[in-house]
Amino acid sequence: MRHQNKTKQLSKTHSHRKAMFSNMATSLFMNESIVTTKDKAKVLKSFSEKLITKAKKAGEEKSTPEMKLHKRRTVMKFIKDEDAVSKLFDDIAVRNKDRKGGYTRIYLIGKRPGDAAEKAIVELVEKK
Repeated sequence: MRHQNKTKQLSKTHSHRKAMFSNMATSLFMNESIVTTKDKAKVLKSFSEKLITKAKKAGEEKSTPEMKLHKRRTVMKFIKDEDAVSKLFDDIAVRNKDRKGGYTRIYLIGKRPGDAAEKAIVELVEKK
C-alpha cells in the first residue's frame, strides 16, 4: 500500500526520478519553458516551486550571509549546474519576490503522436 507516499513514481526508480527532475528543473530555470508530459509536469511544478521559494528566502533582507550560503547549498543538492543556480538566485528569485506562490504555469498542448501521452508546457509565470 502507498500510505503517505506523496511522490508519483512515474514507473522510475528513486535515483532515476531524482536525476530526471534535477535535469528538468535545470532546463526550466535556464530556458524558462520546457515541453514534457502532463504527469511529469505536475511533479516538476511542485519540485521547482520549492526551489524557487528557497532562493527567495535567501534573498530576503533579514537573512544572514550564513543563511544565504546554506540555502544556496541546499538548492545545489538538487541542481548541479552552477549557471542555473546563479540564474535562480540572482534573476528568478528577484523577479518573484512579491509573489506568494504559483511561480510556474502548466499548459496542456494535446497528445503525442507516438503513444498518445498528454503533452504539456511548463513555464515560469514571471518571464523575461
